[in-house]
Amino acid sequence: MTVRGAIIAGGEATRFGGGPKGLETVGGRRILDRLVDAFIAALGAPPILVANAPEAPHWVPGLRVVPDRRPGTGALGGIYTAVLEAPAPVVTVAWDMPFVPAGLIAALAAGLAGHDAFLPESGGPRGLEPLCAAYGPGVGEAIAGQLDRGDLRAVGFHDRVKVGILSHHRVAAVGPPDLLFFNVNTAPDLAEAEALWRRHGSSR
Repeated sequence: MTVRGAIIAGGEATRFGGGPKGLETVGGRRILDRLVDAFIAALGAPPILVANAPEAPHWVPGLRVVPDRRPGTGALGGIYTAVLEAPAPVVTVAWDMPFVPAGLIAALAAGLAGHDAFLPESGGPRGLEPLCAAYGPGVGEAIAGQLDRGDLRAVGFHDRVKVGILSHHRVAAVGPPDLLFFNVNTAPDLAEAEALWRRHGSSR
């Protein structure tokens, strides 16, 4: 099974002043570049970039850029686009997560062998990380139906597909969950990400 990768550059980054969050640097490297390298190391090929910005094709030369299939549908729309365009099976990661390593991407990809969706446990509000997760082709129809109903919850289709969970214990074997799933939404978050990078010595 060939699993592909997708970086989701969604949202208008209103809490970040409207700027492209993934182009900010952590530890001297852009977040986007860190993720591209992690995908190549884990899956052996560069990911696609789901982005609507006109300048997106210039961010990483040679990277395939695709716009949202259903603009204005938030994170779920980004997942839907990745499932169709990568195409699935695909591991998706939001482009504001600077510390997602190749090991986590590989573990998520492996989980698709027995599931339609495979998500890691985290300390986030949902208990899972839908924007750092793996999705098989079987979720496309379920997501489309949910979007048709105007339901934009990123986990709203889970009751119609076979979902697997990468346990907190297995996530922790890759790295500290608080670090792996840290995302940059504001300028203070970016400063904290830099401090985390310095504390851990790298983004492994």
